[in-house]
Amino acid sequence: MSVEAAGLSADRPETRLATRLAFFAAGFVLGCWSPLIPYVKQRLGLDDAGLGLLLLGLGAGSVAAMPLAGIACTHFGTRKVTVAGGLGLALLFPAVGFVGSLWTMGAVVILIGIFLGMLEVGMNSHAVEVERGSPGPLMSGFHALFSIGGFAGAGGATVLLSSGASPGLTASACALLALAAILVAWPMLLKAEPEAGSNAIVFPRGVVLVIALLTATTFLVEGAILDWGALLVTEQGLVGIAMGGFGYMLFSVAMTVGRIFGDRFVAAVGSRRCLIWGGGVTIGGILLVTLTPHIAISAIGFVAIGLGASNIVPVLFSLAGTQKDMPSGQAVAAVATTGYGGILLGPAAIGFVANATSLQTAFLALALLMCLVPLLAVRVTRNT
Repeated sequence: MSVEAAGLSADRPETRLATRLAFFAAGFVLGCWSPLIPYVKQRLGLDDAGLGLLLLGLGAGSVAAMPLAGIACTHFGTRKVTVAGGLGLALLFPAVGFVGSLWTMGAVVILIGIFLGMLEVGMNSHAVEVERGSPGPLMSGFHALFSIGGFAGAGGATVLLSSGASPGLTASACALLALAAILVAWPMLLKAEPEAGSNAIVFPRGVVLVIALLTATTFLVEGAILDWGALLVTEQGLVGIAMGGFGYMLFSVAMTVGRIFGDRFVAAVGSRRCLIWGGGVTIGGILLVTLTPHIAISAIGFVAIGLGASNIVPVLFSLAGTQKDMPSGQAVAAVATTGYGGILLGPAAIGFVANATSLQTAFLALALLMCLVPLLAVRVTRNT
């Protein structure tokens, strides 16, 4: 029996809490993974190229799993997909602290990516269902928990490792907390009836195709700040190499703050204005970071990118879940897959452009590409 048929709203304190726990668990595991990467590289004796291929397996596994997770959400419901992805991720993650074989580690990383992709699609689809029963937007707040989980995971793992804990113990402790979050969330997740839909992998169509394009564009900008932001400011001579990460730090804090207050902002201005203003602020931030010769102005630019982009992706996921061109679960999966494709392919594309021209030119191209968000805001919000 569906939630609606039982006379219950999908938006209840327990369903909100369960959704937040799922987002926190996903962000927490990813945050824990980052400080463990140097230990994995050392244990396996990898060079930078080998490590890059290993890390690519995480994204490739996620992208491969997401379309199938969308089909599973359509036929089995978001609860089962969220729980399966979360349990698999938490139970497998300790292996990254122990495995000493390259091929085994490669398989582990790909499987972690697969479970992470399942969890991403399941929890975002579940968040759409909960938000659908709410009088106001909720998606930015859910995504804020992902960001908070990332901070907590990275910080917690760093504290454990710096205090002398082994990588295996650190990975196991992180996985235990993520497992606890999923187990607590499990009974509170919605038991809604699955949707009708096809068993085939469905490519985005109609407005979902446009939403997917804008999601990939925004993810590309976020990935560029992560992978190339430090190099941009150090090559410009704004800071020394040891301080190169200051920009991403400012960006991350601004994005988290923007998402914490994002639901109120979206409720006040609407999805359309959020996309228009968010896209405009992001474009302005990219221009400040790229063109300024002053560290203070560059810092303002990183903050602007974080604040501007913070609520674009949550709004786009909400729009994907409420459109009528495709089943909700498959639409969310299509948008997530395309978005993560932007993260996977984007940094490499930026590298090619930078090599052919300059890194500043590559970032200016990002600003131009980001213009799609405000330009197409009316198209994707036409029925909201």
